[in-house]
Amino acid sequence: MGVLKGEKDFSEAATILALLPLNCGLAFTIPDCRVPGHEHYCYFTFAGSIVWIGAYSWGMVYGITQIGCFTGIPIFIMGLTFLAAGTSVPDLLSSVVVAKQGKGDMAVSSSIGSNIFDVAVGLPLPWLCFVVYYGCPVPVGGHAEGNGLSVAILLAMVAVVIVSIASSGWKMSQGLGYTMFGLYFVFVAQELFRNYS
Repeated sequence: MGVLKGEKDFSEAATILALLPLNCGLAFTIPDCRVPGHEHYCYFTFAGSIVWIGAYSWGMVYGITQIGCFTGIPIFIMGLTFLAAGTSVPDLLSSVVVAKQGKGDMAVSSSIGSNIFDVAVGLPLPWLCFVVYYGCPVPVGGHAEGNGLSVAILLAMVAVVIVSIASSGWKMSQGLGYTMFGLYFVFVAQELFRNYS
């Protein structure tokens, strides 16, 4: 109730009110295992969290797909930009928090590790489940012919990132941040160019 009594600033109150439906859904369906005596609910908390993450992910993909169809933007582009940004914002926020604590190496490791996990587990595991269940290969879509080049460009980008970090003395700096932003925009621009040409 402190939010409604003006004890917090307006932006914080607006954020709390905007997230209220999500937080209520989570509060009513996931037991809080941090409460003393409720530690044994941790497995239900974990399983419930996975279910909610799956539901939110499905909703995000569905919403992005519908927006792409409505605006005429190809689904590939929506995935490359909006969906990628939507899934990376939590990584960004956690990296900012640990970087402000002076743990830049943890911020970089988290970003790289989460992307490696996405590529090594997040993509192949659902494909494996599909193949095992249906007994046939997974259709990739209309841009399958350019996937090999996309992977090669992505590997080249990883090499450039490593060289950039090494050339800055393995220290995060403002210049390195600008370099990373530039690399991202170069990657997106070349993907857009290749897919629209």
